[in-house]
Amino acid sequence: MQKKGANISLKGYDDIFSTDQSRAEAQQERVQEIPLSELHSFEGHPFRVVDDEDMMKTVESVRDFGVLTPAIVRPDPDGGYEIISGHRRHRASELAGKETMPVIVRDMDDDAAIILMVDANLQRETILPSERAYAYKMKLDALKHQGARSDLTSAQLGQKSWAVNQVAEQSGDSRVQVQRYIRLTELIPELLDMVDNGQIKFNPAVELSYLAREEQQDFLSAMDFAQAAPSLSQAQRIKKLAQEGECTLDAMCEIMNEVKKGELDRVTFKTDSLRKYFPKSYTSKQMEDKIIQLLEQWQKKREKSMER
Repeated sequence: MQKKGANISLKGYDDIFSTDQSRAEAQQERVQEIPLSELHSFEGHPFRVVDDEDMMKTVESVRDFGVLTPAIVRPDPDGGYEIISGHRRHRASELAGKETMPVIVRDMDDDAAIILMVDANLQRETILPSERAYAYKMKLDALKHQGARSDLTSAQLGQKSWAVNQVAEQSGDSRVQVQRYIRLTELIPELLDMVDNGQIKFNPAVELSYLAREEQQDFLSAMDFAQAAPSLSQAQRIKKLAQEGECTLDAMCEIMNEVKKGELDRVTFKTDSLRKYFPKSYTSKQMEDKIIQLLEQWQKKREKSMER
């Protein structure tokens, strides 16, 4: 026969005297002021924090009004807190001379933290191709890892497809575009920098990402030799050479040194070569207008001479 009260477990003082409401409030996230010195960047964070004009505006706002939106951080086992969302606010607080900033401390595993970090930063107005590329890759890997642990799919191929679809749906880019961005992570840093600053266009860059690293280094030399950026057609032909095992420096130089179709119908002049013929006060537009005017006069003289 079971003794009366045998299954009653003893509770602590706080459990006995706290209400359901107070226990619920204790579990809710709250904003805390944490010293800046205890906050550090998320490992592998792909988004750059630059002290540019926009940052200076943020600094001014933080100096006048403080940080209005708390950052999200998680405890670091090695001490302090790892910033998940709020890297720019942290930097602005440093530049504004603040000692603390408001944060929400949240316990998150690596995969959940990566997904939140990427999603929060993808809302920014200006994102470099390299930032988007590595952000998509990090989120894709995290989703695949979550899927593997949760046994969401029965096959590795299906799991990868599911993860790519998730990244695409949540980013607004198509599935194919997400995969093309991730290809950019295969570029060597020098070429990826050229994509970021516009020297190499996105589509040719995707094709070049299929080259081995040694071939990409040689391609830099081919670009320097030709003093030109690759067109999509040139990049595709170089990729094909790589697939056929014939991607040599000489072959790339030959392709890069070709005159592009658009250049056949275009005549260009360097401003410096024309400047000596015009007053210093002339703008480029004024020089262009004057050249057209002189050419029209020259054409009329030619027509008259041909009539004689």
